[in-house]
Amino acid sequence: MSKWLLPENIADVLPLEARKIEDLRRLMLDRFRTYGYELVMPPLVEYVESLLTGIGHDLDLQTFKLVDQLSGRTMGLRADITPQIARIDAHLLDRKAVTRLCYAGSVLFTRPRNLLGARESIQIGAEIFGHGSLEADLEIQELLLHCLRLAGLDHIRIDLCHAGILDALLDSVPEAKALESMLFSALAKKDVSELRELTAALPPVTREALRALPKLYGAPSIIDEARHRLPDLLRVREALEDLAYLAAQSKETVVTIDLADLRGYKYHNGVMFSAYVDGIPNAIARGGRYDRAGLSCGQERPATGFSLDLPELARIARIEARRQAILAPAGDPPGLSVKVKMLRDMGEVVICMMTGHHYDLEEFACDRVLVEKNGEWVVVAR
Repeated sequence: MSKWLLPENIADVLPLEARKIEDLRRLMLDRFRTYGYELVMPPLVEYVESLLTGIGHDLDLQTFKLVDQLSGRTMGLRADITPQIARIDAHLLDRKAVTRLCYAGSVLFTRPRNLLGARESIQIGAEIFGHGSLEADLEIQELLLHCLRLAGLDHIRIDLCHAGILDALLDSVPEAKALESMLFSALAKKDVSELRELTAALPPVTREALRALPKLYGAPSIIDEARHRLPDLLRVREALEDLAYLAAQSKETVVTIDLADLRGYKYHNGVMFSAYVDGIPNAIARGGRYDRAGLSCGQERPATGFSLDLPELARIARIEARRQAILAPAGDPPGLSVKVKMLRDMGEVVICMMTGHHYDLEEFACDRVLVEKNGEWVVVAR
């Protein structure tokens, strides 16, 4: 076995792809700033007691653990940055007013999240703390759409769901609450046969409601059908009203309702959403309301946000990472270094040749060259 072989689902990022990722990161962070989001940089590792507080069993399994040689305590390599942002808001900033935070950083997973997924990635996202209304949910969804359009993507679809619907159905029937994990798994997979078996002994109203959820998928008009097929519970009515309001605000984006799209259900407690684009089968971004995270950090505080996988977005982004450049001759003839500095200060890419060597570049296309004419260095087309 070659000593240069990397671990499974771990890969180097080569020049053109790396530049595309970095360009997107800068574009998105700059867009976050125009909305007033403050940048934070949480550490790559934390003690597991804080890193995994309130995030559920699934993320625990995705987190690499190691022993701190200084303290002897167990640390985790983060698999999700969002819980760290909630910790920063609750314990370090400790503000009472609305706080907008954004971030971009590496994450690591014990296993790939899908068949073709990597175990190392760069996560980027934005979060709003301290505001529990749909106004905050709407801003977060709007910001996500702007970011996807910065990547040159169109035909974006937003799937809306609401964790409160399943919560209300389960809380109303104790025997259903005992099946929560299995019901959640069956709904997330839209496994109708498993769902039928799990709900067989439940009261008829709850049974039929749970079985209806995978079928309540489609255009926003499906909300009217949901009102008729689901029990007339206050929390169910409020959740459907929230979804109807958010769907009505999306004038330029295709919106679908999927009341069984519950991935992240144990983490979220309100509106949840997934963004889909042409080119990849899985959601390019996910987000939603997660007020419970603040409570687990010791401070009950509303929160909503989104995150996405930056390298995955870069692979389908329609932005040009290859940059036009100027080629300068080797050596140090009079006036050349001054001209090169001036061009670079103007934002041009100038690549200086080295004596006896050619260049082989993936990221740059040298379409111009510096030549000396009448004692002056000028840029001409190649």
